[in-house]
Amino acid sequence: MFYVYLLISLDDYKHTYVGYTDNLNKRLNLHNCGKGAKFTRGRKWKVIYSNKYKSKSQAMKEEIKLKKNYRLRKEIKQKFILAS
Repeated sequence: MFYVYLLISLDDYKHTYVGYTDNLNKRLNLHNCGKGAKFTRGRKWKVIYSNKYKSKSQAMKEEIKLKKNYRLRKEIKQKFILAS
């Protein structure tokens, strides 16, 4: 299984990051330890959205869609902030 996920920075809830992985917990730990993507270094992150896919290629396609869909990312972020 592969996951597409959306992270939010815990320091200001301003920054978001989209990625895909086959191990969501391990990937989140890498982001939070400064060993994830360069953009995520120096911040603490929380997963606010994830979805499962059977194939890597399908997950990669969905990751690109979510990265480009700023409106959806903003909606997910607002729901998270209101629920917090």
